[in-house]
Amino acid sequence: MMDEGLLRAAALGGFWKALDVVASTGSTNADLLTRAAADAAAPEGQVLVAEEQTAGRGRLGRTWTSVPGSALTFSVLLRPVTVPAERRGWLPLIAGVAVASAVRSVTGGGGSGGSGPRGGGSGRAVDAVLKWPNDVLVGERKLAGILAEQSPDGAAVVIGIGLNVATPADALPVSPAGLPATSLLVEGASVSRAALLLEILRQFESWYTAFMADPDPARTGLLDAYRPLCVTLGQRVRVELPVGRVVSGAATGVDFDGRLLIADDAGGPPMAISAGDVVHVRP
Repeated sequence: MMDEGLLRAAALGGFWKALDVVASTGSTNADLLTRAAADAAAPEGQVLVAEEQTAGRGRLGRTWTSVPGSALTFSVLLRPVTVPAERRGWLPLIAGVAVASAVRSVTGGGGSGGSGPRGGGSGRAVDAVLKWPNDVLVGERKLAGILAEQSPDGAAVVIGIGLNVATPADALPVSPAGLPATSLLVEGASVSRAALLLEILRQFESWYTAFMADPDPARTGLLDAYRPLCVTLGQRVRVELPVGRVVSGAATGVDFDGRLLIADDAGGPPMAISAGDVVHVRP
């Protein structure tokens, strides 16, 4: 089990106000949403880490479980009061940038800002990338998933992250979206879960506090950070919308509200998609 005391000593004192590690829970997202509902004055910057989740939440009501001690599964509580509702689509994208950048940094992957791992990692460098809106990939394999959920009153947002760290190949989860799963271990990287968590929190704090101060993804540099990491952009895609409709075309960009822009073959203006299951269509 990760050392709660060491994590608190390393992470708390700035934006992050509380960090708890539990052996097992159903869903860290559900737990933090319950905590936010029970105490409207509970500050943002709370982190809940679980060694095991037995009813982890995914998009579209999907659930998942984790193998104890092999994955990094945690949620953070936010109160983005200065972020307009239409810009909150960027919150899970911020998490994606933080996770992909942290994986690259800890393993010494491309764009990590150095010639080797930042700390806590050895073995092969892992060039993590993003698939809009909530998957972290290595190649075409799913390394991590992200889910943002908002409280009924809109005052709180909880972002949950599940990342396969030391999961062996025969214990990897089966993705309902059809993507094969992977882990850092399978990709040849040996990584400390504590070091990876701390780097994700560091990256997330930097981007989130900047976005809170100025919720403009261009002025904060967030748009420029997201675009090269997102391999969805520039590809032909098929998007299954929540209403059951399917849209196909070329993913041309992400707009200021974090929506995916799809240009259809008819040559009309791009359609902005705020939610949906994206499939990369092979040529």
